[in-house]
Amino acid sequence: MQVPIKGVRIKEPRSPIRKIDIVLSVDRCLMSDHHGKIFIGFAATGPALGIPEKLWKWVACPPPRIDRSGRPFVAPYALRKLEASLQDAGFNAHVIDPDYVPYYVLNGAKGLMIGHHDYFALGPPSNEWWLLTGKTPINRKSFTEFISNPAIWRAKREKGLRIIVGGPAVWQWDACKEARRKWPVDTLVDGEADKAIIDIADALVNGKELPPRISIPPSQSPGIGEIPVIKEPSVGGLVEIMRGCPRGCKFCSVTLRPLRFIPLDRIKREIMVNMEKGNRNVVLHSEDVLLYGADGVKPRKEPLVKLHSMVAGILDKYNAGFSWSHVSLAAVKYAEEHGRTVSEITELVLDGDTRKFYGVEVGIETGSTRLARKIMPAKTAPYPVEEWPNIVDEAFSILTENNVFPVATFILGLPGETEDDVLETIELIDRLKHYPSLIVPMFFVPMGALKDMEGFKRTHLKQYHIDAMVLSAVHSIKWAKWIISIGYLDKPQYTPLKLVFTYFTKRAEKRIEKYLKKTITV
Repeated sequence: MQVPIKGVRIKEPRSPIRKIDIVLSVDRCLMSDHHGKIFIGFAATGPALGIPEKLWKWVACPPPRIDRSGRPFVAPYALRKLEASLQDAGFNAHVIDPDYVPYYVLNGAKGLMIGHHDYFALGPPSNEWWLLTGKTPINRKSFTEFISNPAIWRAKREKGLRIIVGGPAVWQWDACKEARRKWPVDTLVDGEADKAIIDIADALVNGKELPPRISIPPSQSPGIGEIPVIKEPSVGGLVEIMRGCPRGCKFCSVTLRPLRFIPLDRIKREIMVNMEKGNRNVVLHSEDVLLYGADGVKPRKEPLVKLHSMVAGILDKYNAGFSWSHVSLAAVKYAEEHGRTVSEITELVLDGDTRKFYGVEVGIETGSTRLARKIMPAKTAPYPVEEWPNIVDEAFSILTENNVFPVATFILGLPGETEDDVLETIELIDRLKHYPSLIVPMFFVPMGALKDMEGFKRTHLKQYHIDAMVLSAVHSIKWAKWIISIGYLDKPQYTPLKLVFTYFTKRAEKRIEKYLKKTITV
């Protein structure tokens, strides 16, 4: 046991892992099971509103179960991938719960690897909450508390620990001006690191030098055979079915990467890792699930039905929950028009009991065909961009008919945006009012091909932006109350969560009513 650090409690695992080489970890906001409801984790992107911060954290990101060595039962999928790569290469590397990171870095670990999708709350939707409320989002507080732990810096100073950070939000270490000065990490890794992580680990273990930045270009992205199969359960039972996206939206970095379809046998192996270890959820993950096995941007029924038939058999055997991560609305429309593919998938994965409906994230982005043509011309493909509002409406109708509950986003402050563009977005949101869904505004964050553009700031906020946000909030509160009423949190263990969410939606509803009355009076 290490000599205690003043003011810091070092938790010692009951059965420590001996001679650990690499610790992989992240703060509590991501190292959580989110009560078995992965989308609840998004609550951590905002500040605590109307309830104590401690309670807000418990709602969004409670600690997961851990084993005697301090390893979490579930962990973020990206960390599980890196863990598998390192273990396959012979390194003694493990994902460790943040509570036990101080013990391991003080007891011989050569490297601490951290991955995150929003280190400093500069990405959507965190930056929106921050801009609107003036309050620091929970996820920023959580990460800065984690990375500020004195034990980490003592291990770096006295034990030679090296700290490697990566993931889709690694850009925030440059955007957050004080980050590298305040927390002088050793190396930033930008890009898909499944393969590169092995050379990095070799350098850590053998005392070799590493550059301050390692950039992995899309041309060096790992091929299918270089992407490992996870060995331990993932948060939400998330399982990757493809990488990359062919649509080329300018605000997205994923479109820069090559498209790869994960073979069915590997998908099944990862699902079974979760099932056999007691994780009773499956989230199929890609930037567009309906493009699995597609012909360009045109969904193909055969590979999708094969995939979901395989998944359905596992769901039935283990009585597990199911969701998609993302789909594009054009793909929803095309898949249903060409073979009733969405309907057939729904018939396979829903059982009317454990699985009455399933969720998915979708991107509306804008209701303006002018803006759509400028920043996302292929998002509507194979349909013409002029049809975008109708595509969105028809896709929402298809999802509703098939008991799919979409969480939709739209972006305010896109480069070149005008008031008319936002008014067209407002009109589209109003068209969607009859469809069960959440519609969430996001402020433009420079990424992808637009990474050098100016992001949305509070000084850019106009009344028409506020009108769009209020309309989407009214829509989302209505349907949040509905989805809770039909059983989303009906199991006994979810009763405290249900009470908190009911309280929060009522409070938000009153705030909006007060704002609207004031606006009308003025």
